[in-house]
Amino acid sequence: MPNPFEPELLIEAHGAVRVVTLNRPEALNATNEALHGALQAVWGHLAQDADARAVVLTGAGRAFSAGGDFEHFVELWDDRPRRRREIDGARRLLTEMVDFPLPVVAAVNGPAVGLGCNLAVLSDIVLIAESAYISDPHVSVGLTAADGGAPTWPLLMSMLRAKEYLLTSERIPAEQAVALGLANRVVPDAELLKQALAVAQKIASLPPQAVQSTKRALNMHIKRAVAGVLEYALSEEFDSFETVEHQALVTSFLQRAKAKATQAKSPS
Repeated sequence: MPNPFEPELLIEAHGAVRVVTLNRPEALNATNEALHGALQAVWGHLAQDADARAVVLTGAGRAFSAGGDFEHFVELWDDRPRRRREIDGARRLLTEMVDFPLPVVAAVNGPAVGLGCNLAVLSDIVLIAESAYISDPHVSVGLTAADGGAPTWPLLMSMLRAKEYLLTSERIPAEQAVALGLANRVVPDAELLKQALAVAQKIASLPPQAVQSTKRALNMHIKRAVAGVLEYALSEEFDSFETVEHQALVTSFLQRAKAKATQAKSPS
């Protein structure tokens, strides 16, 4: 099937497995409007691929996904209709992934942050590279953790642990992610994609009706658990874009990044 999501998402066929790659490596695969839209639509597109039986999800370059693009955040501050579309898109993305019939193996090749961590844990099997980590820093940038860990992490780890990591925004190294239940196993960096493909190909070789109906049954637990939480959290995230704290934190980050880039370009 032709890929309508380039350049933001690459889709490569490996037999019955489709490898979907987030493709903004220069921005650590942070989600701007175009990538966010592609991530919402790609699942319906892949579900129409009659030859596909499983998917591997990964990132180009050295990150899985750094979460939301801060420059895009600024665009949302004073444009409430655009921000509403973004929040509605976050709801759609979670729903599309949970309802997607094919098994998804996440190959977390680098930092999986914010929305990136949610993309990982909404997958069905998560392999994480030794050098990678997971983090949901929504709170540290003044946002409600709606499209990150708040709806899903308590289903995967204890409530106390979920509160600790969401309220402090601490990074979770690969080994700890496995211990907590956010990943299945740690894999050497150089072996990650190979092992993710092997898992996906193994599942793709099994009877598709049995695989897909079993996934659907399991995901019913997720759908029932997140429904009310997601609506509340997304409503609060919409409002938190307008807070003084969030805007100051993002402005400070962008100023530091600009100063660092200017310094790097200056002759020594």
